Amino acid sequence: MARRFDIITESDARQIEIGATVELAAGGHVTPLARDTLNARRVTVVPAGSLDAALPPDLAPAADIRRVAIASDHTGIAMRRAIVQHLRGLGLAVADMGTESTGSVDYPDTAALVARAVARREADAGIVIDGAGIGSAIASNKVRGIRAVMCPDQTIARYSREHNGANVLALGSTLLPDAAAAIRIVDVWLATPMTEARYIRRLLKIQRLEDAF
Repeated sequence: MARRFDIITESDARQIEIGATVELAAGGHVTPLARDTLNARRVTVVPAGSLDAALPPDLAPAADIRRVAIASDHTGIAMRRAIVQHLRGLGLAVADMGTESTGSVDYPDTAALVARAVARREADAGIVIDGAGIGSAIASNKVRGIRAVMCPDQTIARYSREHNGANVLALGSTLLPDAAAAIRIVDVWLATPMTEARYIRRLLKIQRLEDAF
């Protein structure tokens, strides 16, 4: 069960486990220094009562993404390189899994590299790129625990995270006008957390579907 606070000071923040989620009571307060420490320790603060103790704590995607795995087929090389440069400029650890080949590369192979890294928790989130993004999303979703969504715009990117708990973002290199558009989608996707219990409960039903077949 998540710890609940009326106020979170810097001293409190340093004692909270890295990557944990804690609850803040109604009218509660987080001091400015504590907020910086919480961010550094990747601690998520949610309103009291928004968590369901019956839900597995690792169902929702990582709220504070620090490690990203990314791969593309031959059509997405330039877009992938631009995204990698952008994310590293933000201070994120990026595992660039290729491809560098301009010859034909099959999207199930590149998507599998990213999906497996996320499923094994070697990365907090993944990005896969092919011509339309659809094939990479389908392939990624064959890996247990992966929820990949093809996002053509920032609105779908936000919904895929907030409502559907996507942990892999699929992009279509031929559907987006340029790398800048892709980066805007990536930024919204990475910055959107999933915190509402009603949405997380639905992920449990998705997990049970995986277990049933």
